[in-house]
Amino acid sequence: MLALAMEGRARNTFDSAGAGALLATTTGAGLGLGALIGWASGKVGLGVIGGAVIGVPAGVVAVYLRYRGTL
Repeated sequence: MLALAMEGRARNTFDSAGAGALLATTTGAGLGLGALIGWASGKVGLGVIGGAVIGVPAGVVAVYLRYRGTL
């Protein structure tokens, strides 16, 4: 009976590979979106820099939100 009560409370664990993949994916998406916007405006380099400025903090926030219960 105790096992059934504890079954609903699955413990979250920190997965470093998953966190790294989430960080890389979010950062890459920011870079890609920045490059796309930069390409449309004729300044790809500035778009990539802007995408990095937005993508890296967005990746950190995404990892924090995903794993906040385990840290």
